[in-house]
Amino acid sequence: MGTNAYLRWGKLPRVAPTQWFRVLTVCAGAVVLAVTLTACSVFAGDETSTRDPKGTGAGGSSGANRVSLVQKLGQDGPLRSLDVEPDGRWKCDDCAGDGVTSTGTLKPEQVQRLHGLLADPRLAQETDQVRQYRATCIDALTSSLLTTVGLITSQDCPGEERPPVAYEILLLLTQATPAEPTA
Repeated sequence: MGTNAYLRWGKLPRVAPTQWFRVLTVCAGAVVLAVTLTACSVFAGDETSTRDPKGTGAGGSSGANRVSLVQKLGQDGPLRSLDVEPDGRWKCDDCAGDGVTSTGTLKPEQVQRLHGLLADPRLAQETDQVRQYRATCIDALTSSLLTTVGLITSQDCPGEERPPVAYEILLLLTQATPAEPTA
């Protein structure tokens, strides 16, 4: 066998731009699915912790005021995650893209504001499912909020319409923690 036999496998067919778009769409969908499944596992653990063992109804804190923020910068950036408990305690893994895990607590007025935003009925109309959201930018900061009403994703790219209530939540969280609002 000559060297051509070994080199033949390296000749890849050219890919049309529409095929690249399909590949990127599938990759973006896979990222959103992974984020959703990860966040769902975070919220699933809350069910058992809020039940009152005696059945008196005086259980712990509700998952209704829990929120998670997952961010990714571009295709190759690290996954950043922020989880905020109903009482305002937060844990942030790699939020600033520096590999550091941080913890803290929101101020009481921030907790009250967050609870009000999470209870806003308009938030249900901002979910990815309702908006039929699709990621459109390639190297943008993608921020996904997981709330009890569903997943709400936005990207930091020109012309992207941001859901107003979810964007207020994003700003509140990024101003109170090491998480970043934009790339």
